[in-house]
Amino acid sequence: MVLLVTGFGWGLTQPLGKIAVSTGHGHFGLIFWHTVVCTVVLGFLALAQGRPLPITRAGLKFALVVAVLGTIVPNTTFYLSIARLPSGVMSILISMVPLLSFPMALALGMDRFSARRVIGLLLGLGAVALIALPGTSLPDPAMVAFLPLALIAPLFYAMEGNYVALKGTAGLDAVQAMFLASVIGMVISLPLALGSGQFISPVRSYGLAEAALIGSAAIHALAYVGYVWLAARAGAVFAAQCSYIVTASGVIWAMILLGERFSPFLWAAMAVMLAGLSLVRPRRAALTGAPAASPVV
Repeated sequence: MVLLVTGFGWGLTQPLGKIAVSTGHGHFGLIFWHTVVCTVVLGFLALAQGRPLPITRAGLKFALVVAVLGTIVPNTTFYLSIARLPSGVMSILISMVPLLSFPMALALGMDRFSARRVIGLLLGLGAVALIALPGTSLPDPAMVAFLPLALIAPLFYAMEGNYVALKGTAGLDAVQAMFLASVIGMVISLPLALGSGQFISPVRSYGLAEAALIGSAAIHALAYVGYVWLAARAGAVFAAQCSYIVTASGVIWAMILLGERFSPFLWAAMAVMLAGLSLVRPRRAALTGAPAASPVV
């Protein structure tokens, strides 16, 4: 049940993100308020844990890297691309995170070559090709120009995951780490929002776009905590199945909330992508004793 709720919650953040940009809010303004909501939610959970938050140079460095790799850059490209691409397509593309993580881990010497996982990576690239081919998955052929932009987010999430796997969390637990990263992300994004003229004033009437932003950020924070809880109790291999639910539910939520309808080519792309995920997923033995990593951060 926790796996389903977490996966469906994370999948919901994709169409909510599209709704949030529907009235023309700039990406830096959206990122700032996203980090504010995450800071509040995660801060409350950190206080509920009753453990002091260790502030060290190593912890601040870790949080800065995670804030840049996991929030500022990928959220910027996410908001720019989801304003132009169908939400269902974005839900499929975000599944590239574990597929892109594998060659990075291989280059860093943290993983070993596996033909099975190389095939999985090729299947993921094949799924992207099915989306990009003219007259197949995209309602407007001009949208293909934004696919490389949409792939930047999973690329940076993969970089973030490998950084955490390589360097650790500097003595912070998952909630503390994400809380500190959210605080630093908030500090970075505020001057960017103000300097670019994209700051969203909180003294204004709230509509569907603003409610979608708040809901998306809160669900993101809670889903992350749910994923960590699940990984700690059921194991990282079981929790990793959340990736499949995020992708499938993201497409379903797009159909329900946004009225999106997809061609057979997009359904084929999703099936190929999920097949690729099943091959790239680490074996249970490889994850024994390893810290859990979120499929989407």
